[in-house]
Amino acid sequence: MLEILRGDAAVGSIWNLARSYVTITYVTIIRERMVDKLDSWLNSCSGSEVEGFDTFATGLRQDYAAVRAALTEPWSNGQAEGQINRLLVHKRQMYGRASFNLLRKRVLYRA
Repeated sequence: MLEILRGDAAVGSIWNLARSYVTITYVTIIRERMVDKLDSWLNSCSGSEVEGFDTFATGLRQDYAAVRAALTEPWSNGQAEGQINRLLVHKRQMYGRASFNLLRKRVLYRA
């Protein structure tokens, strides 16, 4: 079945771009921080007839400076994002059930 699907030009293009995303983008560009390969991968996505990949590449190009900085700079904002996520989880759990004072105590208690 997979060979039949790969025979279709559109499905073959999607397959190739998806595999290149995993192998080139994730392994080479992100893990090993080889930013020079990012431009060639974005060009292949932009030249694709698959709308999803083209839209994804356009979105990355709109904030290209931030994407490039994330791949080249040694620091991360992961710790801050984790704390924000924890706060939002508490907020969603308590929505409509309690006051701000209880939310504040629950977040500051940090059990």
